[in-house]
Amino acid sequence: MRLWLRFIIPLALALTAVAYAVVPLVDQLTLKWFVRDLDARSSLIANTLQDPLQELIRDGARGKILAVFNKLTHDERLYAVGFCEAAPGPLLATPNYPPELGCNSLDAILAKQSPLLPSTRGLLHVSVQTLRADDQELGRLVLVHDMSFIQRRSEETRHYVFYLFIGLFAVVSVITGVIAQLSWRGWVAGTRAIMRGEGLLWPVEKVADADLQPIARDLRSLIRDLEAEYRVRDEAQVTWNPPALRTILREDLRGDEIMVISNREPYIHVRNAAQGIEVQRPASGLVTALEPVMRACSGTWIAHGSGAADRDVVDAHDRIAIPPEQPSYQLRRIWLSHDEEAGYYSGFANEGLWPLCHIAHVRPTFRASDWKHYTEVNRKFARAAVEEAKKSDPIILVQDYHLALLPRMIRERLPEATIITFWHIPWPNPETFSICPWRAELLDGLLGSSIMGFHTQFHCNNFFDTVDRLLEARVDRETFTISFGGKSTAVKRYPISIEWPPAEAVTRKGVAECRADVHKRHGLTEDHLVGVGVDRLDYTKGIIERFLAVERLLEQESRWIGNFSFVQIAAPSRSSIGDYQDFEAQVRACAARINSRFGRDDYLPIILKIAHHEPDEVYEYYRAAEVCVVSSLHDGMNLVAKEFAASRDDERGVLILSQFTGAARELPEALIVNPYDIDQCAAALHLALTMPLTEQRDRMRIMRTLIREFNVYRWAGRMLLDAAGMRKRGRLTVSEVASRPRLVRLAGRRSR
Repeated sequence: MRLWLRFIIPLALALTAVAYAVVPLVDQLTLKWFVRDLDARSSLIANTLQDPLQELIRDGARGKILAVFNKLTHDERLYAVGFCEAAPGPLLATPNYPPELGCNSLDAILAKQSPLLPSTRGLLHVSVQTLRADDQELGRLVLVHDMSFIQRRSEETRHYVFYLFIGLFAVVSVITGVIAQLSWRGWVAGTRAIMRGEGLLWPVEKVADADLQPIARDLRSLIRDLEAEYRVRDEAQVTWNPPALRTILREDLRGDEIMVISNREPYIHVRNAAQGIEVQRPASGLVTALEPVMRACSGTWIAHGSGAADRDVVDAHDRIAIPPEQPSYQLRRIWLSHDEEAGYYSGFANEGLWPLCHIAHVRPTFRASDWKHYTEVNRKFARAAVEEAKKSDPIILVQDYHLALLPRMIRERLPEATIITFWHIPWPNPETFSICPWRAELLDGLLGSSIMGFHTQFHCNNFFDTVDRLLEARVDRETFTISFGGKSTAVKRYPISIEWPPAEAVTRKGVAECRADVHKRHGLTEDHLVGVGVDRLDYTKGIIERFLAVERLLEQESRWIGNFSFVQIAAPSRSSIGDYQDFEAQVRACAARINSRFGRDDYLPIILKIAHHEPDEVYEYYRAAEVCVVSSLHDGMNLVAKEFAASRDDERGVLILSQFTGAARELPEALIVNPYDIDQCAAALHLALTMPLTEQRDRMRIMRTLIREFNVYRWAGRMLLDAAGMRKRGRLTVSEVASRPRLVRLAGRRSR
């Protein structure tokens, strides 16, 4: 009885004090929650009324506006509605509208946060919503909500809290009493055991096992690291941005060295007759994705120096700090001879592997001389990686099909390195890949990676099937690993994405200004509709197919002749390869034929711009266009689709997206089409050009939300976290191996 009184009375007093403190806090939180809900409700009402009010205001139908407002106030909580036009005019309001909320006092209302006004019915919540249309202010909508229901809810909440504490007191009292009794009995029993001399041998055993203490300490540290990885890294709880990547490097990788190796460099230095040496960003999805990651992580990027002035700006070790405006990482350039570039890049990589992996009806060409150059250049990149590595165990991100042999070559020189290879293009099925004469060598090279990454699970499955068919390797589809040559490679899906939010430099100009400048540049009227396509000049991108869709649209819907133009931005690519030269001629001929058929003196249905465009120029067209078409015949991801959605902060515009892109699996809110079906693509163009703004907004919001959540920092962060986990598990295994002799020795000592 004495124990119960000793615990229960203080507990009762503590719970009473907590109850007195909690009830006012609950009232405050309840009020804040309801105010926040009313703010959200007001915003929803304003968004719903915006389009119909726009038409009524332009028609001067004040009576109809008041009728709409009166109908709204039938809602039990909506007390009154008022509207002040942007142009000076009388206040439109329902009969219950508070007189102190005049149009001239709204600025003071806006200066407050969720203002509350007293009235005979209790508190009133006032929300002022600014309505806009076409970047012009229509006026201010004032929504007044009756908050008397909050008082009733607060009284009910107090009763519930009171009953909750009574129940809590009863349960905790019982549990506390039981635990107190058990603890007292256990303490008494332990004291009696010590008095009898029991348990005194433990210190002797502890001294005998002193040799285990360093091992146990190391194992505990490693286990804590692994537990922290799984405890902290809930992707849904992380805001993926540059600081998040730096946190991963600091906490999970502890400043480990990061290297990126790719054929294409992030910045190219070229000579300009007017300005001397200038810097360009190449048209590349790989660069678009990786460049912001390297700015966040620092480290070194190793790439082929392909610019005419690249040699003029590097130091004695072929390095240069970039980006030019704010250097944050090093670019190490590799120099290739003309024969090496022709054999390795134009030959084996782009006349062989590129058409082999893309089902685009271009026959791959494989030559022994190209394979020789491909091997030599991969070896050159491997030597550069070893030279740039400051530690024996760097994290190396190898990029794309140009460097398939590189992982194995690096593994032979830096066996402790963590190598992540990302394959940016599709991986074909085993039958298709078997066409390559050096298929086994390519697979062996790739399986030197610690992690092999692809855009989609479909490509991962094709890779598993290919290895299973062509190599003597153990493929484990449950753990997504391949064991080959005594080493294990994890095969994972990492859907690539873009930087979020987009850089300020590409979104600084407003949408209306972008549209006006594009229309002026091409001599288009204000109401002329514009479509846009942005691609490298490549036969896999479906450029001719989208031109044919525009032609079919003009055939079937003559109202678009003279009212719609499609701007195709095509960056020159691989112009030394015959297939690409032929393709450029076909693109020009197709555009000319359609323009001659439907064009007029002041109108071109196809505006073809074959030239390099900087990102801010590309984004200007994204923001000016009513529709963007991505009609790839076969693609890995295609980041143009994500760039277009990210650029549209006005939540307008329609994306037409090929079903043969990885992006189609992530952005189903786009109009998904088969680019080979010209009639379907033409119908999608017509649907896009006539789509209501509300539907455009709904689709665009969903796509933008996904891109914000699954941005390039999340893509890179997932790979780095997987690398960190792999490195920690490797250290744990090493510690286990090192501890075995000592464990055996101790076991023998005990057996004796």
